Amino acid sequence: MARRRRNKQQEADETLVDLVEVRDSASDFFEDNQKRILGILTGLVLLIGGYIFYTQFVKAPKETEAMEALTQAQNQFERDSFALALSNPGGGFSGFLDIIDSYGGTKAANTASYYAGISYLHLGQYDAAIDYLSNFSPNGTILDYTKYGAIGDAYSEKNDFSSAISNYQKAANAGNNEVLASYYLKKLGLLYEKQGQVSEAKAAFEKIRDNYPSSQEGADIEKYISRVGAKG
Repeated sequence: MARRRRNKQQEADETLVDLVEVRDSASDFFEDNQKRILGILTGLVLLIGGYIFYTQFVKAPKETEAMEALTQAQNQFERDSFALALSNPGGGFSGFLDIIDSYGGTKAANTASYYAGISYLHLGQYDAAIDYLSNFSPNGTILDYTKYGAIGDAYSEKNDFSSAISNYQKAANAGNNEVLASYYLKKLGLLYEKQGQVSEAKAAFEKIRDNYPSSQEGADIEKYISRVGAKG
């Protein structure tokens, strides 16, 4: 029994020694590296504080200002005054191009890229339309369809039918919106047909029939299927 008590006491003493060594080791580590540790902590505080300051006092006011300018340019866009919407919407406000340049990184600037691309498409400046639309990020919205559809339209106007087909495919496969997916599938099918790619055209038309029969394009899609079928 005495030996067992001595063993237990010895184990307890060893554990205490280990704890003391760990504490001393941690203390020594902090003393040796305290400048580095405090520097890292200070850096984190400054980084977090800087982010909060930027978000609340720089980015938020900038976003608000950009959105006000965007509204004025959109008014001209809705009047089909595309040149004015791009550069001079009036009232001293910035057009889409200035919003993109002055408010980069904001949601308003991203949206302005889309409007600028569509404006240039209407003005017949197809390369500019492609550039601005390509820089627009739909972020998973319904504008995924119209972005790629509009790029397809621009390439089609440039007679670059291969690129047009590629973008119509992206538009048609952007999701399951019945109206837009069927619309771009029909455009895709018609361009395939124009290019003599009969089997591809038929497949696009049949996808409308099978997946979107109640859409506007689905109402008379059988005649297009029959037409390309006769060519095959």
